[in-house]
Amino acid sequence: MYYIYVLECADKTLYVGSTNDIKKRLHTHNNLKTGARYTKARRPVVLKYSEVFDTKSEALKRECVIKKLTRAEKLKLF
Repeated sequence: MYYIYVLECADKTLYVGSTNDIKKRLHTHNNLKTGARYTKARRPVVLKYSEVFDTKSEALKRECVIKKLTRAEKLKLF
């Protein structure tokens, strides 16, 4: 299973990503030095939305679509 997700950062900005282990990735974003540079400076982050896919390819395609959405459109997802 692969996931795309939208996080809300402490400064209310949104971050879109993909992973095959959403719990582990959320922990990484909030607690470890290996999290995304963008979210490390904006902790804590909260998972606001996710979708599940059978293949990595499907997840990456959807991630691209969501990243191109405006902030208002992303907020409508959740």
